[in-house]
Amino acid sequence: MPATYPADSVGLVEPQRAVFPAPLALECGRTLSGFELVYETYGTLNAAASNAVLVCHALSGTHHAAGYHSPDDRKPGWWEACIGPGKPLDTDRFFVVCCNNLGGCHGSTGPTSTNPQTGEPYGPDFPMVTVRDWVASQARLADHLGIERWAAVVGGSLGGMQALQWAMDLPDRIAHAVAIAAAPRLSAQNIAFNEVARQAIRSDPEFHDGRYQSRGVIPRRGLMLARMLGHITYLSEAAMREKFGRELRRGKDDYDFHYEVEFEVESYLRYQGESFVERFDANTYLLMTKALDYFDPAAAHGGSLARALASATARFLVLSFTSDWRFPPSRSREIVRALLETYKPVTYGEIEADHGHDAFLMPVPQYLQVFRTYMQRVAAEVAA
Repeated sequence: MPATYPADSVGLVEPQRAVFPAPLALECGRTLSGFELVYETYGTLNAAASNAVLVCHALSGTHHAAGYHSPDDRKPGWWEACIGPGKPLDTDRFFVVCCNNLGGCHGSTGPTSTNPQTGEPYGPDFPMVTVRDWVASQARLADHLGIERWAAVVGGSLGGMQALQWAMDLPDRIAHAVAIAAAPRLSAQNIAFNEVARQAIRSDPEFHDGRYQSRGVIPRRGLMLARMLGHITYLSEAAMREKFGRELRRGKDDYDFHYEVEFEVESYLRYQGESFVERFDANTYLLMTKALDYFDPAAAHGGSLARALASATARFLVLSFTSDWRFPPSRSREIVRALLETYKPVTYGEIEADHGHDAFLMPVPQYLQVFRTYMQRVAAEVAA
């Protein structure tokens, strides 16, 4: 329990809620009659509303990107490494906003919300949402906050895809797009990982075609397995070897020849899976992985990412990590090449890091320095 907060932390924060009563037409063809978004803000919006930065979260992220909700919190928000005084997203200069995505399970309207038409949880009846739908909902949040144009939209992984979508769909409302550890679309291998995770959930006896909530149960085993699989892909082999090696659990010095937990890595993955079940919803996980699979802006332009990005007027920062095998540097360079083809201003950094895909969440010094330097330029542009 932090008795006091670090000087570079935003400290105690409180989630806020925005209600949008107007209908939202979704890319899947269905319409939400209205929706709510839960969000957090850090820093102060200046008089010109020119210093706002939108942070888009990844697959299992939430609106809680920095700081603490209570002095009892053991951990800060998920991007504490990058948000706070003096950090890349310097809250002494920027007004940082992060919302829980539409379809999420941490307060924004999603499968666990009550369907106004039935009075029951949406569950599997919640419509499929896409990255483009998230951008449309986030634009309404910007209107709600009085922000006409973001100084930057930033994100890692699935969050980076949202930054790209912002640049394509609403070019007049974004000055910089920062895509970290992202890709222009998923590979077949990535879609395959997502499908295995979804099948783990859907084949759980407690899934009940997605109506587990009304039955008062949770497809725990399926959701746990999905998270364990996903977690393996977020780490590099080097990171797992360094962290666990082939070490047996503490107190053990030999094999027991059974299928219970013996190795440290088994214990770690089970812990990650079990704790995930306590904080995430299975239908939301299905929804988010499908949104990842569907993201492919080049598809509507004959497979040309350059043509898809032609409408963008933002300047771009693209960062990748050498040990990220889920979205390796070669995928980020696809984005860079597409931008250069149409003479878009782009800065690219390939960061040496052993942490795998999760490196974008880590306080890797070179990464933070490159990110901070770029954002300092953004701050200077808006006189923040």
